[in-house]
Amino acid sequence: MRRVPLTVGGEIRLRAELSDLKLVQRPRIIQAIAEARAHGDLKENAEYHAAREQQSFCEGRIQEIEGKLADCEVIDVTKLNNTGKVVFGTTVTLIDPKTERRVVYQIVGEDEADVKLGKISYTSPVARAMMGKEEADNIVVKAPSGDIAYEIDKVEYL
Repeated sequence: MRRVPLTVGGEIRLRAELSDLKLVQRPRIIQAIAEARAHGDLKENAEYHAAREQQSFCEGRIQEIEGKLADCEVIDVTKLNNTGKVVFGTTVTLIDPKTERRVVYQIVGEDEADVKLGKISYTSPVARAMMGKEEADNIVVKAPSGDIAYEIDKVEYL
């Protein structure tokens, strides 16, 4: 089984979600099921069926997170040797040479990716093009709309 990379922040968020699901959501759902049961006939009890559906989703998500945490390899980029190369966890500033527009991305695990927050998966075309490169290197990203060129302006091990 391959280990799934995760940043320290990604692990913290998953553990917080797991804790919320187990300590807050699960007891709330169990209480809702108990209350719905008290109302009588379960066949036509919409509250009961909704609570059971929530319970199913909650338990599935708990299993999913526990599996991810069991299979993950947490990479703390601040503890890595700063070689100046783009690696998992680094924050990279790119410049579009045509427009001089700057974009900043942190390379993270697939579950942590959120482009709006500047976090891209290590499996994304942009991240794959950057991996192993250094400041001042040029990269070309293969995109559906055509090739996009960038210059790596800064590589940070934050």
